[in-house]
Amino acid sequence: MTEFLPYPVERVHRLIEPGPTILVSTSDGTTSNLMTNGFNMPVRHDGLLALVLGPWDASFSTLVDTGECVVGIPGVELMEQVVDIGNCSGADVDKWGRFGLTPLPAQQVRAPLVAECLANIECVVEDDRLVEDFDLWVLRAVGAWARVPLPAAAEFHHRGDGTFSTNAGIVDLRERMIKWQYLQA
Repeated sequence: MTEFLPYPVERVHRLIEPGPTILVSTSDGTTSNLMTNGFNMPVRHDGLLALVLGPWDASFSTLVDTGECVVGIPGVELMEQVVDIGNCSGADVDKWGRFGLTPLPAQQVRAPLVAECLANIECVVEDDRLVEDFDLWVLRAVGAWARVPLPAAAEFHHRGDGTFSTNAGIVDLRERMIKWQYLQA
């Protein structure tokens, strides 16, 4: 039997990594930026999402000013580009051009969709009360676009230490989800 050993509290995020590694697109109407984000999660079933984005990110001031963004969900084939996007600042480089990604017009927000992503979610800021203390933005999805069907192992997750995991195959347990059947639509 394996023995439990102490684990550093400052690394617990590695144990419960909440969501896939995403790209966040912002635009002030003139300049569009793209950033990598590994701290994100669904909040409720009605389209509320949350992500950590702070003043150290070039996209921060644009999100503060516009109150909108696009959350792009890249597939594993973009993993290296997504990591490289996170290793430079949009204040210094046009990430769209440098990494060969294609901005597409969104319908509800100024920030562009990412053509190469598996899905894009157009978002507006729903609640920014936790930004000052925790850099946590609560966003409301106002439009969404997805390639269907999504491949089973499409998304990837940052494990907080420079390693990534991919999703495994899909296990269909819909018949057991009797309390949550409305989520199957």
